[in-house]
Amino acid sequence: MAGTLMKSVSGIRGVVGDGLTPELVLKVASAFACQCRGKPVVVGRDSRPTGAAISEMACSALAMHGCDVLDVGIVPTPTVQIMVEETAAGGGMVISASHNPIEWNAFKLIGKKGTFLDQREIEKFFDLMEKEHPPKRWNAFGAISRRADAADIHIERVLAVVDAGGVSRNRFRVALDSVNGAGSIITRRLLERLGCEIVPVHCEITGSFPRGAEPLAENLTDLCEAVRSSGADIGFAQDPDADRLAIVDEKGIPIGEEYTLTLIAEHLLSKRPGRVVVNLSTTRAIEEVAKRHESPFTRTRVGEINVVERMRKLGARIGGEGNGGVIAPEVHLGRDSLAGIVYVLEMMAERRRPVSELAGALPRYVMKKGKVPLPPGADTSAALAAVSSEFRGERISDIDGLRIDFVRQGPFAGGWVHLRSSNTEPIFRVIAEGRDGTQAEDIYRYFARMFK
Repeated sequence: MAGTLMKSVSGIRGVVGDGLTPELVLKVASAFACQCRGKPVVVGRDSRPTGAAISEMACSALAMHGCDVLDVGIVPTPTVQIMVEETAAGGGMVISASHNPIEWNAFKLIGKKGTFLDQREIEKFFDLMEKEHPPKRWNAFGAISRRADAADIHIERVLAVVDAGGVSRNRFRVALDSVNGAGSIITRRLLERLGCEIVPVHCEITGSFPRGAEPLAENLTDLCEAVRSSGADIGFAQDPDADRLAIVDEKGIPIGEEYTLTLIAEHLLSKRPGRVVVNLSTTRAIEEVAKRHESPFTRTRVGEINVVERMRKLGARIGGEGNGGVIAPEVHLGRDSLAGIVYVLEMMAERRRPVSELAGALPRYVMKKGKVPLPPGADTSAALAAVSSEFRGERISDIDGLRIDFVRQGPFAGGWVHLRSSNTEPIFRVIAEGRDGTQAEDIYRYFARMFK
């Protein structure tokens, strides 16, 4: 398989035609049918132009290996997770490369609990991929059916956790940038149910992404302009499979994807304190919010399932990842931009303050993120060992790459850095956070140059 194919706890993703091939689709589907032991499988996808062909091939292969297939079409990743729960299916498959560029596609694999496969389960799946799985006889094929109500079921789940009437009375004007992805239709329907006036930006399922796939500040120029020109109360941005959420305030300024989860944690913990679980790369601001509300706080390895497993074990109130991934157990245990949207609108309605003031009241840090390309098979362990030795007097976590919290006196004091190989791209990630932009930049540059 080509070097562009990535296999990890996040699933399997690659460049279509270079790593992700028809042969791979059949291998993945047959192995997953075996993993699900022939039980029904829910299949959904995002709006990439390669998605339809890959999805149809995967559905056919699943059926040929004895699984009934429920095809829910173009929907957000969390919608598929919810449908696995609703239908008591044996698993779910999402054809989406999430934030990766449009030439990529991927398989996100969901277990019978409606959450992604854990480390043990994904390793078992990879083992199954290396084996042959003959199709069933003609009279043991599964059936392929389609359901059009998956979005409705997801919307009802989300509306049930907030005061929808209170939000509706405010008649918020909301600008929405769904990057022409899977959130384009379902999110507009959700906002309509909440009485919002919608200013659509890139909300047509065209098969192309008009901006960078990630909802990063530098990719939200059109949304920022739409908020300013329309006088919107807020702007929301999603990634192609709508599991991540970024926010633009009423002035047309992004609050930063790290502050999506922090803002929602402030809202929920102010109502009822409880455990907060995030990954190692998430802003320190949410840690301070948890302390403000006397709520216990836990960090995990990067990867949605790692956060979810700890949330389930500890009975967390809220959790997620600082990339805009909000995990709200009241809805389901998975990143969900729709859940994030309703919580933010409820917070605005209840506090009667603009989002710029709500975000401005949060603890402030500045984060710098970067990527260093890696050749296939690169080993960064020696560099990480050297860094660990150099900073052995600081607070260090090595559960996922290396995170260093700078607790001693010095130019980095009060900041932190996280160094790790990506699960989804052939790169090395450097994430630094400081008390201001200068410190964040200094920390980032010091460590990024070690891996170039």
